[in-house]
Amino acid sequence: MDGNGINHQQSMAIPEMGNQFLNQVPTNGMSNGQHFMPDPSASAMPMPGAELMMPLMLANGQAQVPPSSLSADEVALYDRQIRLWGVAAQAKIQSANILLITIKALATEIAKNLVLAGVGSLTILDDAPVSESDLGAQFFLAEAAGDDPSSILGQNRAQVATPAIQKMNPRVRVQADPAGVKVKGPSYFAQFDVVIATDLDLDTMNLINTATRLNGRAFYAASTHGMYGFIFSDLIEHQFVIERDLGNVPTECPKQETRTRSVVDVQTKKEGTRTIECVTKRELYSTWFLASDLATLSDDYIKSKRRLRGVSPTLSCLRALWEFMQINGGRIPGNRDDLKLFTQIATQKHKALSLPSETLTPEFLRSFLQNLGSEIAPVTAILGGQLAQDVINVLGQKEQPIQNMVIFDGTTMEALVYPLHPEGVIGAALLSLGGGDDAMAPNGAGMMMPPGGDMSAMGMGYDPSMGGMGMMNNGIGGMAPPPTQQQMNELHLQHGQQQQQQPPQQQQQEANARPQTQMESKPDESNVAASGSGAPATTGPDSAADKAAGDAASRGS
Repeated sequence: MDGNGINHQQSMAIPEMGNQFLNQVPTNGMSNGQHFMPDPSASAMPMPGAELMMPLMLANGQAQVPPSSLSADEVALYDRQIRLWGVAAQAKIQSANILLITIKALATEIAKNLVLAGVGSLTILDDAPVSESDLGAQFFLAEAAGDDPSSILGQNRAQVATPAIQKMNPRVRVQADPAGVKVKGPSYFAQFDVVIATDLDLDTMNLINTATRLNGRAFYAASTHGMYGFIFSDLIEHQFVIERDLGNVPTECPKQETRTRSVVDVQTKKEGTRTIECVTKRELYSTWFLASDLATLSDDYIKSKRRLRGVSPTLSCLRALWEFMQINGGRIPGNRDDLKLFTQIATQKHKALSLPSETLTPEFLRSFLQNLGSEIAPVTAILGGQLAQDVINVLGQKEQPIQNMVIFDGTTMEALVYPLHPEGVIGAALLSLGGGDDAMAPNGAGMMMPPGGDMSAMGMGYDPSMGGMGMMNNGIGGMAPPPTQQQMNELHLQHGQQQQQQPPQQQQQEANARPQTQMESKPDESNVAASGSGAPATTGPDSAADKAAGDAASRGS
């Protein structure tokens, strides 16, 4: 709870079935991961009497005069949502260009909500062919298949889904790009206002986030595994306005509310007899590279045992899954050895977050492992609706956006927000708002840089694996343009001098930073969290790790 009474571990408002904009999708047939399309004509049906209500809304101050970019027909069509976020916000939404990467069940829900909300254009980037598993979870593909599902098998997933998406709102320009995301250079993402990546691996999401930062574009990542899922947002730096009745004590400005949020402007306006306070706030964000693994929970959590006990173990399991997939070429745990290794990694991640061992139980591990790789319609609808709603808020600059990780547990129906940012020197520099000599400043490419652009103090180094992208890894999840030959020589010379000066320390730091593998883990320290107690877990066949892995393997088979 901060000074403004805002709880950072807040429970997100859960939309009933993910569609907060117009008509909800019927829930019949959802038990097997299927949706049924509503009547497309209903999504474009204006509210009766909308044209008559508009003059009344203008007269009593409840609506702004529509700009020239918003026609009377559009005001009538989007009447209900204009009542929620205003004409000006709707105009911004209608000019937005959105990129949606990978059209699976979650992205299907996101696309539905954004198209019904009336975004300017939606580009779907996906190079995968339609498979039989896609037909059971994606209602856009099911509609395209008609009575003969085999007719679309093997065709490009984005191209097959696009006509059905377009039908939901003919005013939105929907287009498919059948290319792979990895063949796109950083400049490709500059044409979009928001980039949404779904169901991708850790490294690919990091590459995309790097490109969006380089171009100063908002980035979202999301994925689901059965009853579990997450949403991540990196808006780099985002300002939004909160309007409320003026209280007895005006809002202080400037004011630092949290490590990432500050009040930058306060204005007042009259609406009849009411005095409205318009508070402009600014949020700063960390990258996916940091939030997905390196960043820890804030001191507000670490200092409170009660708050630590309330942190969802889904966070530890997701981090373990990302690392496991990185180690194993993108595949999820499948055999008994995989499940043992996953349990050990999850235990390490749980401990690194300073979470109590008793919250990562064998029962939870078993449940998480059994859900891997599946798509459940209600879960994708909820997370898809939440992500789309946040995109709408960001485009309209209304309401507080996600900061910066949402962890969803469908077994408890909780979607908790965890602000994950690095502590120490890197965190202070990345999120600095002080305005002094040490403050970070924008470099003109969507990245916050130290004075003079010197990233050496923050661990900048050339990443050979990024050669195809032609950029520099700046050590904090962002990328810089390729160096000149002289700069490369200086970097290599500096790196060699550092190795000669401090080889023992550097080796020790690298050893400490490297995650333990299954062979490196000590038998008496592994699976402590999985055992549900602080005592060392046994290594025999009856250990908690073996029990969870064995049960998950037997049920999965």
